[in-house]
Amino acid sequence: MNFHRLKITYNSPVIIGFTGICLVSLLLNVFTNGMSNAMLFSVYRSSLSEPLTYLRFVGHVFGHANWEHFIGNIMLILVVGPLLEEKYGSGPIVFVIITTALVTGIVHWLLFPGTMLLGASGVVFAFILLSSFTSMKEGEIPLTVILVACIYIGEQIYQGIMIKDNISNLTHILGGIVGACFGSGLNHRKSM
Repeated sequence: MNFHRLKITYNSPVIIGFTGICLVSLLLNVFTNGMSNAMLFSVYRSSLSEPLTYLRFVGHVFGHANWEHFIGNIMLILVVGPLLEEKYGSGPIVFVIITTALVTGIVHWLLFPGTMLLGASGVVFAFILLSSFTSMKEGEIPLTVILVACIYIGEQIYQGIMIKDNISNLTHILGGIVGACFGSGLNHRKSM
């Protein structure tokens, strides 16, 4: 193999851009001692007359509490995201990210007024379910889709009931539902 001929390619602009925004928000949060997460990169019950409330409905997917939280989400996004972006295109992936952010942000704002939500785990789980649809053919449901959905949703329900931590299992479930809906819809449209 001739290493002099190898070049770095910009293979997944949405996923690389998403990762960059998350990294910048994490660094900004470190430098502002948590103020940027509270102001821009987390969603919580705030007045609908405050313009930043609407920004936070989407912005919360870019914020992370610390390096471990960031790395845990971004590693999965960097592994699964480029494959999805290659299969479905950049536009649909942006749409999945924004839809996941809005659904999880608005539901959290409505149901959990006393807690802040931040992080890309809803997007991660949307991508996990979306990826299980990549081999779907018209008139067929791959067994892997059923297994991933059952195991994933079962685990999130179990953890939500039995384990008390700072992880929003509802966000994971909602992200998975968004990914499954898009996976079904995108594959149905491609088979037409």
